[in-house]
Amino acid sequence: MAHLDDADTQRANSAFIKSAMRAPLLSRDHEADLARRWRDDGAEEALHELVTAYTRLVISMAGRFRHYGLPIGDLIQEGNVGLMQAAARFDSTRDVRFSTYAAWWVRSAMQDFVLRNWSIVRTGTTAAQKALFFNLRRLRARIAETETGVMSAETRRRVAEALRVSVGDVQSMEMRLAAADQSLSTPIGEKGEDSWQDFLSDPRPDPEQVVLGMRDAAARSRWLSEALQGLTPRERRIICERRLVDEGATLEDLGRALGVSKERVRQLESRALGKLRAAMRARVQSPDELFVEA
Repeated sequence: MAHLDDADTQRANSAFIKSAMRAPLLSRDHEADLARRWRDDGAEEALHELVTAYTRLVISMAGRFRHYGLPIGDLIQEGNVGLMQAAARFDSTRDVRFSTYAAWWVRSAMQDFVLRNWSIVRTGTTAAQKALFFNLRRLRARIAETETGVMSAETRRRVAEALRVSVGDVQSMEMRLAAADQSLSTPIGEKGEDSWQDFLSDPRPDPEQVVLGMRDAAARSRWLSEALQGLTPRERRIICERRLVDEGATLEDLGRALGVSKERVRQLESRALGKLRAAMRARVQSPDELFVEA
């Protein structure tokens, strides 16, 4: 299938808009009847007539979102989705015109589309952040008409109060709106020998560090196993149940199981840890990190 170039797309959009604007307007009673037939009976011809008549509303709304850099055709398509959602939910018994009700659904559909596609980084995840995203420029112009560049602290404060968000949210959104997404493969400098991704640091350990870490862990595990053999059975049980499990037993539980007091268990544990440190010290230079007294 051949793809339309920009000129063909513009001509197709222009023809569609002209056709939509020629569609006849609907009376209150007729639009209510069309909405009822679609909602209750699933009459597709009623939906088609209703959507065709109010596509002019979608086109008008799409014009308000054009400065976000998204294709007008895509905005109109998303608006039509909102228009159909409005048709499915419209209650013709209420004293409100369909266009008034549908405007909310059309605007909401377009706003969601802008937020999904304006940046590869998710923007505006809460209602307050969405309001900030779509109203920051307007409020800034109204509060400080002559201000250019970065907003002043006072302007940020007044915008934050108006939209009921934090000053930090305003500053963060201002930075997001001021800078477009940039590919990590974009060349840096005139010669273009390096790209942004060449300067990204990788926090993960390199393969050599991974292998050394695995080898050291295996050695420490072997040394610990050997050191445990130098303990008495009771000392070994205390260490295993107190130190070598995720949720160690309490002194009271061990004392009850061994038939001794909590204080005696504490003494046995302290003596066992001393033996283990001495055994491990003979194998490594700094064994203190292996056991930390509670």
